[in-house]
Amino acid sequence: GVEFSVERLTEGGRRLLASAGLYLGLNVGAGLVLGWAIGWGGRETLVIAGITGISSSAIVTKILVELRRLRHVETQLILGIIVLEDLFLAIYLAALAPVLGQADGVGESVLLFVRALGFLLLLAVVARYGSGVVGAVVRADDDELLVVLFVGFALLMAGAADVLGVSDAIGAFMAGLVLAGTAARHRIERMVLPLRDAFGALFFFGFGLSIDPGDMRSVIGPASLAVVTSLALAVLAAVGAARINQLGRVAAANIACSVVARGEFALILVSLAAGAGLDGRLAPFAAVYVLTLAIASPILSTHATTLSRLLPARLFVPAAP
Repeated sequence: GVEFSVERLTEGGRRLLASAGLYLGLNVGAGLVLGWAIGWGGRETLVIAGITGISSSAIVTKILVELRRLRHVETQLILGIIVLEDLFLAIYLAALAPVLGQADGVGESVLLFVRALGFLLLLAVVARYGSGVVGAVVRADDDELLVVLFVGFALLMAGAADVLGVSDAIGAFMAGLVLAGTAARHRIERMVLPLRDAFGALFFFGFGLSIDPGDMRSVIGPASLAVVTSLALAVLAAVGAARINQLGRVAAANIACSVVARGEFALILVSLAAGAGLDGRLAPFAAVYVLTLAIASPILSTHATTLSRLLPARLFVPAAP
């Protein structure tokens, strides 16, 4: 969240909304079709749609940083897409409350959805207009005190989100979005990156411990189909996004190869599904799917310029310098 700001999000305007909507529509829709075809059940189908529909913010950002593409013309579009995906996931999780055993009945589900939406809108308003007040609260000349303040703020927002029925990860993300508008942003970003990488590694390590490698054999077929589908749709969505934003085919290849990464939010969905007693095959399915795309995305992104030559040039405007 700290790596992106509300100002950057609003700068994207309708083109960003159209690009993210195209990506989400294709991938969530394909997940619904895939889940129905697998036949594991209606509730599992909704979880599979979430798994296939949301990119990994952490992996995508890491790719952009390590490949030194932060100044590329398409990078702001990529960041905007993954931010809108994260916001969509918050609403999607609220809508899935009955499926995940977090709500009883339609009335409680609607109430949870409204609370989640209100929470997100409130923090978005704070991020847009209240960054000065928040900045004054977390301002500190001493680095150690600043760490205590911004970690405390992140935990506070994560806890508030959890109480309101929103994913605590989304609450922490919104806390970062609020702090991105403060004067301390660059100091916070510098100090939080090592913490992010360390806890990110522990998160994936913990999920790995919960998976029996023997269970993966039974889901290789559905997971492979999901991987191939996601790769194909990533290219299709990237071509559409490039046309909407008048970008060239190299930019489209960069979008497709990076945004196809899957990671933390897919695993969060699976963890919630396991707690709700859904089909046990979801966990190994997600493990194979996420691991494959988490490996493929950085490799493909490294060779995106070469892969872009496979895309018909007539579909794009001339690439920006």
